Order: sequence, then structure tokens, then C-alpha cells
Amino acid sequence: MSAPETTYLTWPQIARLGLVQASLGSIVVLTTSLLNRVMVIELALPAILPGALVAIHYFIQLIRPRMGFGSDQTRRASPWIRGGILVLASGGVLAAASTILLSHSVVLGIALATVAFLMIGIGVSSSGTALLVLLAKRVEPKKKAAAATCVWLMMIFGFAFTASVSGKFLTPFSFERLLMVSSTVSVIAVIVTFLAIWGMEAPVTKNQQLATKADGVESEGPSKASFREAFAEVWKESRVRSFTWFVFVSMLAYSSQDLILEPFAAVAFGFSPAETTTLSGLQNGGVLIGMLFLAFITSKAKSQTLTSLSTWTIGGCLASALAMLGLVLSGPIANVIFFQVAVFLLGIFNGAFSIAAVGSMMQFASIGSARREGVRMGIWGASQAMAFGLGGIIGTGLSDIARIILGDPASAYAFVFLLEAVLFVVAAYLSYQTRTQKQTSKMSSHLVGV
Repeated sequence: MSAPETTYLTWPQIARLGLVQASLGSIVVLTTSLLNRVMVIELALPAILPGALVAIHYFIQLIRPRMGFGSDQTRRASPWIRGGILVLASGGVLAAASTILLSHSVVLGIALATVAFLMIGIGVSSSGTALLVLLAKRVEPKKKAAAATCVWLMMIFGFAFTASVSGKFLTPFSFERLLMVSSTVSVIAVIVTFLAIWGMEAPVTKNQQLATKADGVESEGPSKASFREAFAEVWKESRVRSFTWFVFVSMLAYSSQDLILEPFAAVAFGFSPAETTTLSGLQNGGVLIGMLFLAFITSKAKSQTLTSLSTWTIGGCLASALAMLGLVLSGPIANVIFFQVAVFLLGIFNGAFSIAAVGSMMQFASIGSARREGVRMGIWGASQAMAFGLGGIIGTGLSDIARIILGDPASAYAFVFLLEAVLFVVAAYLSYQTRTQKQTSKMSSHLVGV
């Protein structure tokens, strides 16, 4: 067929979609990191306020399946990407404006900030889900892991570049300057996104719709199904349920250590703030190496099947569990080099498994009942957002409880690391379950005409 979905994206086109992810990241990083510091330091507000706002932006992403359903209905991802970036950019500007309002009225400022972070979550849900759907439909199976790496690295670049450049323009700091920088970043992100997505998808013509119906793919017609019916249809697929739990458990394990690794280094090894920052760089460097390694291996392989991506996912989770055990043992061993190696390896294994998981997600999205890629991707995106929203809270909360029970901060953090290792093992098992359901899912997909 000549439909655009059947034409694979070239590497330059994949890189253009990476610019969309970089644009999303550039707005989000200002709201989740810079505004966090401004509220706590410059405005002297309780740290729970920015923490709650960030949690709101994660939990509202439970609407991702609905956004994906909309993409399925229109059979085009581009409008949802454009609409999402506009809402996200508006939310970013309002979030910056709320800091000015907070300095005059805390109640009104919190109200505006809440609306802003709700918009940020909605914008990310729409653009992020539609972007993944577009990649899932139009990236060659062999290139999916490499494409995921490309897009995620562009997002990280968006984080780093925006944080670096905006930091220079914010000196000397003022709330008005913050609003100006945030508005500029938002406008640039919108322009870049619109240019990057331009021409990626041709409009769905009436002839294509008729041809699709003639092929029997949409004999029911997705437009006739409600979101509730579409969601129930997809949730009946055992592979979708297993992969949803895998995403949640693995991302919970992945994110729970974010807020406790540096405190552990401080209490167990006496690291200074500068040394803990270097430690974070060591871990992120490992993540980058893991991503690039997996992308290179999978793209150069003579054949790339879903099973091999699942194998990388399972192996990465089990290896991450071993690295977490290394963190647990680093305290009793009391060797800084051993600890740093464990952190570096944790980064490598986390990077490898996360990219393998995203690559698998992009392939799984097209297996099952007809034209439900957006709903599936939305379910998994919502699961990831929920895990990230809970990760920091659970990690820090459990460490506080363990500290009361055990009486030693280092042992308390080590206990949480041990629980995270168990979560990674559980995630590996769930990924294995998903892989064993692949053949059944493929048979089902042929029955519905995919």
C-alpha cells in the first residue's frame, strides 16, 4: 500500500523526531528543576510544594491512553504532537508566571502553578504519546532500539542545552527574567517542533479510508468504538497487561534510587556535595554508554527480532539487580572504588535495559487488535509516569522508615537498594512472561487482519 505508515523513516527523519523530544525536554527541565529551586530558595516555600506540583504533572499523565486513542481515531500523530507542544509551552510560561504571583499571593500563586503543571502533564501526554506512536508505526524493526536511543539522547541534549544556556541568561536572577527565558524557550520549542514534524505524515485521504475498509482491517471501524470499548479491547490482551506491569515495576526500580544514591554516598563514604555531583555524572555516563552500546549492537545485527530485544531487556534487568546488590555490599566492604564501579555498572545496565524496553514497546504496539497502537502506547506511558511519580516518594519514604527501624542511615539506604534489586528481578520475570506470549499475540493479530 502507499499509505505513509508503511514507509519506513530514514535516519534524518528519525533525527527530526528526536528534535521534537528535545523540545519537550527543554520545557520540562525548566519546570521540574529550575522552578523547584526558585520556589524553595528564592521564595522560601516548603519543598513539598514543588514536589507536589511535579507529582501532579506525572499523575495527570494517566490520560495518555485517551490521547493515544485520539491518535488512533484520526490515524495521524502530527496534530496531537502539535497540539500537545502548544499546551505544554503554555503551561511552561504559566508556571514561570506563577513564581511572580507567588511572591505577592501564595494562594493565587499555588492555584496558577497547579493549572500550569496540569497543562504540562497534558501537553507531555499528547505530544509524547503521539511521537512514540509515530515511531512505532514507521521505524524499521531492526532500527527500533537505535531509533529509541537517538530520540532519548536528543531529549537528554534538550535537558542539558536548555539548563546550560538558560542559566547564563538568568544571571543576574529576577522573576521577570525567569518569565522571559521561559517564554523564549517555549516559543523556540514550538517552532522547532512544528518544523521537525512538517511533512512527516500525509493527510489521510478518503480513498485510503475506503481502501482500508475494503481490506477488512477496520471492518468494525475504530471511529465507531468509544474509548472505553477500545481500552477494554486492548486490556484483554495478556501481553499488554504483562508489559504494563513490567514497565511499572522496572521504572519504579529505576527511579527509586534517584533521590537516595547521593545521600547514601555522603553518609557511607563521606562524599562532599561536589563528589556526589561527580558520582551522578559517572552514573549518567554509564547510562549513555549502555544506550549507545545496545543501539550499535542491534542496528548492526543481521537480523533483529522482538525476542532478541526481550533478551536484552531481561538481561539488563538482571544485571541491574546485581549492580544494586553491589551498592548494598559497598557499605560493609567500605571500598570507594568498589562503590563507584557498582554505580557505573548500574548506569550501563539501566541504559541498556531501558532502550531495549522502549524498542520492544515500539514493536509490541503494533501487535494485537487492529489500529490500537496509540491506546497501547498510552497505557505503557501512563504506567511509566505513575512509576516515576511514585519512585521518589517511595524511595525516600522507605529510607526514612528503615532509618527509624535500623537506626543507621547507611543501612537504611542499603535496605532500599536491596528492595530495588528485587524489583528488577520481578521486572525481568514479567518481561519473560511478555516474551512467551508473543506467538499467541501474533496469531491473534493475524485473525483481526493486522
